[in-house]
Amino acid sequence: MTSTRSSTSLHRGRALLTALALTALSGVAMAASSKGCDGGGFRVLGLSGKATQTVAAGSVPARFLVQGKYVQFEVDAASFGIRDYVLTGAANPLDMTGGVPTPVFASKLPDHRGATLTGGVDVELDTTDIVLMREGPQVAMKIQAKDCANGGVFQMEVARTDGTSTVFTHTLATHPTSPSLNAFYFDNRNFRNLEGDAVPYKETTVVVTPRVNFGNDYSPRFVGRDSPQVATRINDAACVNNIVKRDGTLAKVSHCGLTSRWDVSSGGRMGMVFGEDATEVAPPATICTHKCQAQNQVKGQARSLGSPFPVAPADRLMPRQ
Repeated sequence: MTSTRSSTSLHRGRALLTALALTALSGVAMAASSKGCDGGGFRVLGLSGKATQTVAAGSVPARFLVQGKYVQFEVDAASFGIRDYVLTGAANPLDMTGGVPTPVFASKLPDHRGATLTGGVDVELDTTDIVLMREGPQVAMKIQAKDCANGGVFQMEVARTDGTSTVFTHTLATHPTSPSLNAFYFDNRNFRNLEGDAVPYKETTVVVTPRVNFGNDYSPRFVGRDSPQVATRINDAACVNNIVKRDGTLAKVSHCGLTSRWDVSSGGRMGMVFGEDATEVAPPATICTHKCQAQNQVKGQARSLGSPFPVAPADRLMPRQ
């Protein structure tokens, strides 16, 4: 039987995630333009359109598909880890794929250290948006996504009864037959060449700092970024890259080409942004784990530095395995 203390903590965790659901991707930039979402909408667990429903635990398969017009991905029901996140290539003025189905992430997996999600799945569908929530005795998870070809399109959040952090491991996708569609992390040369400069941001300025993006060798428009809030990337000592700075000296970047690992606080979240939202110069997301408001929306008021294509070998983070 669950202890009173655990039940109370879980209730608080669930209340936290419910409150966060109201922020609608608060920690990441929203879609760059509503044009990127035209005609979008998700289908999941037999639901579509506009719906709010709890799918009973006994009716939730071990893995289920979230299908949109522009994006699709699968969810591991016991952990709310993500697998096979794909941009479908559906026609759109803001399409980044060149009309080709483009795999982005092979997986985004939280390490719950043996804890599992066992309850029903709460589903909220509203035009192009989806919110999924599920809890277990020790942990609660929430996934938010937008069915758009561009912009701030995804985030996942965690709350633990013991209040400790959770390690998320992101693994980029490898295309089975077309190497040019293999996704890879890179140190964005456009940011390196302006590192330390102040550029306009809203009514003030912000200093350019190094930026790690992901892209591929197929589409010049395809660029994305991991977007943390109350989360810190874990340096990988096995992947130390020497990146040339604007003054000719070297910066050591401990980041692999295929994976990134993040220490996410209870109540924190990991987002994902595409296109100009991934190359804007803006302050980091506000630290917030409770009753967060959508206060970090850029709304086109930041300078986008873009990304080079193709990415030079010296700026690709290695090894890619």
